[in-house]
Amino acid sequence: MDIRFHGAAGEVTGSCHLVETAGRCILLDCGLIQGGRKDEERNREAFPFDPKGIDAVVLSHAHIDHSGRIPLLIRAGFAGPVYTHRASKDLCRIMLKDAGYLNEKDAEWENRKRQRKGLAPVAPLYTMQDAVAAMRRFRGLAYDEKTEILPGIDIRLRDAGHILGSAIVELWLAKGGTRRKLVFSGDLGHRGAPILRDPTPVADADLVVMESTYGDRLHRSRDETQAELAAVIANARAERGNILIPAFAVGRTQEILYHLARNYDAWGLAEWQVFLDSPMAIEATEIYLRHNDLYDREAAALWDGNRHRPLLPNLSFTRTGRQSMQLNRVRSGAIIIAGSGMCTGGRIRHHLKHNVWRGNCHVVIVGYQARGTLGRALVDGAKHIRLWGETIRVAAKIHTVGGLSAHADQAGLLDWYGRFEGRPPVVLVHGEPEASSALQAALGSATNAAVRVAGPGERIDLTDAAR
Repeated sequence: MDIRFHGAAGEVTGSCHLVETAGRCILLDCGLIQGGRKDEERNREAFPFDPKGIDAVVLSHAHIDHSGRIPLLIRAGFAGPVYTHRASKDLCRIMLKDAGYLNEKDAEWENRKRQRKGLAPVAPLYTMQDAVAAMRRFRGLAYDEKTEILPGIDIRLRDAGHILGSAIVELWLAKGGTRRKLVFSGDLGHRGAPILRDPTPVADADLVVMESTYGDRLHRSRDETQAELAAVIANARAERGNILIPAFAVGRTQEILYHLARNYDAWGLAEWQVFLDSPMAIEATEIYLRHNDLYDREAAALWDGNRHRPLLPNLSFTRTGRQSMQLNRVRSGAIIIAGSGMCTGGRIRHHLKHNVWRGNCHVVIVGYQARGTLGRALVDGAKHIRLWGETIRVAAKIHTVGGLSAHADQAGLLDWYGRFEGRPPVVLVHGEPEASSALQAALGSATNAAVRVAGPGERIDLTDAAR
């Protein structure tokens, strides 16, 4: 009865944790490794376990760094079910297909270069067809219902408040007369964030596996965040420029739209045109609207009060490539929300090419930027960036709005863990070393709990994890 950490150990992406008990193997998440080219090449490496020996996957949420290698797992021989919240299942249907599409395009682009050099072609990491086939394995669950997924193994999903359908996983294991309860936080949401409910407290565990993405910092308050967004919009209007918002298609995009709708009059948004320039984000937004039963009270009230009129009357969905290219001719008065959230691909890169060299352009960074990504370079103050072989000067004003994070900050993580009875031992994952170490020290000091940071491939014997 043990757990091994095969991803998001010492880093943020690639969440993947293997639980073994009584001859059964359960995988908690199977995420894509993101970052620079060398990081992403690791996705092509063989899994450090036999996919054919995995009995089930339990997926905490739909983000690609948690779900993105499931099609690869299936192609390598996994034949079991994937358990996740029903809203996560809906989101994965579009996110995995989109990932397959991008894989195909990346391979096509690379093979053009390889052909000119006389090199053998490369295959996509996986295809859209692989992603569509993978969805047949998914089993949608509701929050707060205990389910036996294998003999002696039960799970229950609790609302993590991170994105729609995100879950804290309670996992009960039995082997002979030994019983243990493992709690996997998944990604925990920021308390008080709009649209979704706050993370659900859990009372008991023998071991807590907990994310630490922002374990070394505190987010700005919601009021400060809204004031900062208002100031960016006012300054961009005075300078007659555009606002670019690289945003993750799921979660962050919908939160931004919520803030714009809620402050439409106060921020003078009638003078702007708002463009959601991401087919996947458009689909994800439609899924959010279908699952309004998962909203918090404030978002539910806003939704109920606007059922018969658009929340943003000047919002345009730009679905096609032609519509997206037309935005490149707009020199002022546009708020363009586009993926990818870390500027590693997608339409945002085209908008950066046409705007980032202009001094009246404002780029609003609203999410985590992994090391090695273009978004991180902008946050770190790059004076020039490279796009399609061209060096482009960065004259735009870059704003990092931390209060929009979908992750709990250090205070939120401490608060969530503080609801456990008896201070069970903690293993920290999903954080860069500085963040994990800071949270380890803070948790140890505040709670006197036994806290360790997971290392790649590390194994913990759950029979020794009793409180």
